[in-house]
Amino acid sequence: MKKEDKPKLNLSLTLIATLVGFMIAIQFQTVKKPVERDTRDIWQLREALLKEKELQSNLLSEIRSNEEKLSAYESKQKQSKEQALKDTLQELKIEAGLTDITGPGITLLIEPVIEDVQLGTSVNDSVSPELLKRLINELNMYEAKYVAIDGQRIINTTVIRDINGETKIDGHTLRGLPIEIKVGVDDMNTAEKLSNRMKVSKARDEFFTESLRLSVSASNPNITIPAYDNSIRVKYMDPIKEGGGS
Repeated sequence: MKKEDKPKLNLSLTLIATLVGFMIAIQFQTVKKPVERDTRDIWQLREALLKEKELQSNLLSEIRSNEEKLSAYESKQKQSKEQALKDTLQELKIEAGLTDITGPGITLLIEPVIEDVQLGTSVNDSVSPELLKRLINELNMYEAKYVAIDGQRIINTTVIRDINGETKIDGHTLRGLPIEIKVGVDDMNTAEKLSNRMKVSKARDEFFTESLRLSVSASNPNITIPAYDNSIRVKYMDPIKEGGGS
């Protein structure tokens, strides 16, 4: 071997040794720090996955709906700006709950547990705001689109609270039982699913612990949800002046 080849050989051996040492170090760190495992059981994972899928489905549906409205608005705008604005205004009124809605849905009925009444046990003659709020949340999770409690339309700004021992919905007092709740959805298939889900829902158990029975009807193609009849207060918004000025 020539003398001038020895430095090249030493450099190659040094690089190989460094590379091997680096690989051993990486392997040692991998063994030393194993990946943490998810300790949730299979039912918790399934429930989390179901919620994520429902959220994804709702978001996709909302995006698709907005895209269709935008496309329809642009098409109508070319044909008739005035008609397009009227149609858009009507859609906004429907979304805001300012119109009666008739379509597929179900009916819920809140009433005392008869067995407790027959036994002479003291039973509730009203429903707490917390129970109603949890019920509405569960209905929304199952794709309820329109809800009315005791004839009072529930919208995004609706306030349900206890005032002097009485449950009020936007100022309307719930007086005694039974209380009827009407729920509207998009189609009969959704109505059937909603009815089946509510018949085995957590809400029924929660009501029963308060000596209240939550009855769930079968799906119905003609459920009428009344319009919101109170004034809607809009804060932090001003009309745009002509010419686009502020």
